[in-house]
Amino acid sequence: MAEMTSPALQAVALEAAAESGSEAPLTEEEGSLLATQLPWQRVRVYVWEVPVRITHWAAVITVMILTVTGAYIADPFVVPATDFVMQTMRFIHMVAAYVFLASGVLRTYWLFAGNEFSNWRAFIPTTRRHWAEFRGQTAWYLFLRRDLPPILGHNALAAGTYMVIFFLFLTQTITGFALESVHGGLAAQLWGWLPALIGISTVRIVHHLIMWVILAFMIHHVYSAIMVDHWERNGLMSSIFAGYKFVTRRDIQNARDGGMEVQERSN
Repeated sequence: MAEMTSPALQAVALEAAAESGSEAPLTEEEGSLLATQLPWQRVRVYVWEVPVRITHWAAVITVMILTVTGAYIADPFVVPATDFVMQTMRFIHMVAAYVFLASGVLRTYWLFAGNEFSNWRAFIPTTRRHWAEFRGQTAWYLFLRRDLPPILGHNALAAGTYMVIFFLFLTQTITGFALESVHGGLAAQLWGWLPALIGISTVRIVHHLIMWVILAFMIHHVYSAIMVDHWERNGLMSSIFAGYKFVTRRDIQNARDGGMEVQERSN
């Protein structure tokens, strides 16, 4: 009886071996075979590690708290601004600020310690392919392109936007502690020079303007995440909770941050 060695049967055999828990690494030929013979099969890929998800939600929650308390400190509303209420608002604001700062430090560390999807290389375009993806993603958002460039983690356009947001987060943190410096203490020792250099009014205006930019970004971020999740149907929204995306083998093969190693880890 002739041995059945067609590419399709080989791919099925490889898939069965993967499901059985075989730890033998895929060769380049085997990974390519899975991608070409079972291209539309969706598999689970671990994209967002725990520190990424923790810092993401820490930023979301603290930004909302900082926005409400900061707005009250600047111009009290709803509740009369008694000494107790104002002190409580300032206390909550500063606690949230330190949590926000801690999450920023952790996320910065994870730029160097994280996987290929959270590493600094995912944010800074270092190859022609990265720049081409940036142009392709921009064209899709401008309705000049029908299909999205395949990507597993941050697309190039989003990554560039996040770099700007990281800078705004840093500026917002510095100006926030500079505003706190007028009350003395450690903040005055570390950041009192900034109001002395450009004036407390300038620091306050910059702090408030950045707040509105961040809020506008958050609205767009939620909108674009829902839109891309609906378009790609790969679990983008749920991935920031669970860490996993459900992508096709062809996407893994073609994505800038995909390839053989990711094929091997998918299940």
